[in-house]
Amino acid sequence: IGVGLVGFGLFFILFGVLLYFDSVLLAFGNILFLSGLVFIIGFRRTFTFFFQRPKLKGTSFFFGGVLIVLMRWPLLGMLLEGYGFVTLFRSVPP
Repeated sequence: IGVGLVGFGLFFILFGVLLYFDSVLLAFGNILFLSGLVFIIGFRRTFTFFFQRPKLKGTSFFFGGVLIVLMRWPLLGMLLEGYGFVTLFRSVPP
């Protein structure tokens, strides 16, 4: 179930970007992606991954971007999400 949700989430995000940042598709993709992540690795591991002390900056930008997309500012939200994603998954701690 989790892999399917993540796959559909990525599909909707890609489709939303291809349709000139359609805010509904991007918001739906974000929700599906995050819920699929919780199904794959579990709620506790997801929570501990996002809320580690060195990753709080990336987490705040990522979830802030999700919130901005949900408020129908898709371009700004996706930029914030992208920066947060890169900050979360880079290998060198700040």
